[in-house]
Amino acid sequence: MKERTLSIIKPDCVSAHNAGKVIDILESNGFSIIAMKKIHLTKKQAEGFYIVHKERPFYDSLTTFMSEGPVVVMVLEKDNAIADYRELMGATNPKDAKEGTLREQFATDIERNAVHGSDSKESADFEIGYFFSALELV
Repeated sequence: MKERTLSIIKPDCVSAHNAGKVIDILESNGFSIIAMKKIHLTKKQAEGFYIVHKERPFYDSLTTFMSEGPVVVMVLEKDNAIADYRELMGATNPKDAKEGTLREQFATDIERNAVHGSDSKESADFEIGYFFSALELV
């Protein structure tokens, strides 16, 4: 059964000119890109997106980082998309990421970790809706 997830190529990866490489890897791993856009989040938009982390000590630095430059947001689709994308991303801390994962290849540290992906169906629904209207997902 086809499933959708949200992917964000974060500012560190975009500014390093690695967004195209990430997209190539996604497509070569069977993901279809249903919708995609490059945007520059405001601090307020980043805070709204990461609201689930509001009480965490890293919330302010994360939202500052996510609003420092453009990001590429995408809706990915394939069978088992959420779990498959999380596996392809690798561990949050790139030092712990398996060889060949996106974070092992493109991340520099636990915060500047190149990519974001939804962690559940509920998160995917919220996150996709945060960036894309129903008309963009036809």
